[in-house]
Amino acid sequence: MFCYNCGCNLSEHDFCTACGADVSLYKKIMYVSNMYYNDGLEKAGVRDLTGAITSLRQSLKFNKNHIEARNLLGLVYFETGEVVAALSEWVISKNLRPEKNIADDYIQRLQSNSARLDSINQTIKKYNQAYTYCVQDSKDLAIIQLKKVLSLNPRFIRAHQLLALLYMDSEQWERAERELHKCMDIDRNNTLTLRYLKEVELMLVPDENVKQTTGKRKKEESVRYVSDNEMIIQPLNVKEPKNNGVSTLVNIGIGLVIGLAATYFLMVPAAQSNANAEAQKKIAEISNQSDSKTVRIQELESESEKLRARMEQLESQVEGFVGAGGTMQTFDSLLTAAADYLVNQDKITTAADLESIAQAVNIDETSEGFQALYRTLLDTIGPELSVTYYEEAMAFFRQGDYGAAVESFDRAVYYDASNEDALFNLARSYHKNGDAEEAIETYQKLLELFPDSARKRDAKRYLEELGVTVE
Repeated sequence: MFCYNCGCNLSEHDFCTACGADVSLYKKIMYVSNMYYNDGLEKAGVRDLTGAITSLRQSLKFNKNHIEARNLLGLVYFETGEVVAALSEWVISKNLRPEKNIADDYIQRLQSNSARLDSINQTIKKYNQAYTYCVQDSKDLAIIQLKKVLSLNPRFIRAHQLLALLYMDSEQWERAERELHKCMDIDRNNTLTLRYLKEVELMLVPDENVKQTTGKRKKEESVRYVSDNEMIIQPLNVKEPKNNGVSTLVNIGIGLVIGLAATYFLMVPAAQSNANAEAQKKIAEISNQSDSKTVRIQELESESEKLRARMEQLESQVEGFVGAGGTMQTFDSLLTAAADYLVNQDKITTAADLESIAQAVNIDETSEGFQALYRTLLDTIGPELSVTYYEEAMAFFRQGDYGAAVESFDRAVYYDASNEDALFNLARSYHKNGDAEEAIETYQKLLELFPDSARKRDAKRYLEELGVTVE
């Protein structure tokens, strides 16, 4: 025994010789804990598992760190079918003493066997389901479920007791007695088992209310005498039966009736059992077919949703192709503009049509044929339009209407990107109009596109005025 204060070995004194702590009460507590542990060990040895559980729990109440008591309590729980409670005790024991603890072996044996763990989980689930059936008054289903539980874990005492209780409720006393005796084989002193067994025995053993009477001797009903060393007993007042033939026929008739009754009671339940089995098989087949049809319906509904989404997507694409402002409409507009130009040679109208088309669609995202026709028209009317817009812009520039000049110069550059003068004057218009950012960008574009331009020196000077240094 070790001191609770310093951990040193204790002597026979009531104080610790190392740290001086008073250990008299501590020793008594340890002695009581060990006493209960020894008592639990003895009871477990004679299969008094209920008494062993009680004693071991008392031992742990006095000393929760008693590793041997906790491990033994786990073994007793495991023996009664309470696997979860057993694992709980072993896990606690392992946490209290991680090294050299046999609880580690118990846990490892269970965890290394995945089939055993799955069987334990199924046992717990089926037992809880059986209990639910009992609460719902579905006792036949509860009995079936408990039989499955006991097939997985034959030592599960609570399942045996519940099954016995259900048999008692349905007055199947012999079956209840068998289940209770199985409980007794596992745990000989379980209070609940003993109480159930007492009730069953009262129903199986009839009351002996008829007492043996002592008194006068009854009148002799036979004559006894000795003949040649043999005792002959001859009954008195016994009349020979008459009509032996009639009696024989009656006996034969009774035998036939009994035989027919036995045949009926033996064959009819078997036939009913076969019919029930066939019905259950048919129900299972119908259930499987229903499940497969349900799955198929769900698959079809999912496919229907996908097809509906695809149809909506295609409708949207068709609407974008043939609807108002769609691709077909844009093609028609381009063809109309080309026809007008070929017939009327009206560059202004054609330019307006091309600008409208450029605003409606992104030219770079159209087909190659569309782009070729569009750029052909643009290249055909572009240079002349660029000159027209340039002259118009210069008129606005001279009048000081720099905003209008910006628009016209911008159109001149749009229709002829090689119009160097239009680009330079566009930058100047921005500059005069106070739009420094656009002016800087346009000057820099001029220097980039026309590095040998005669306007290069002026562009650099204006950029420096705007605060941009140019090399």
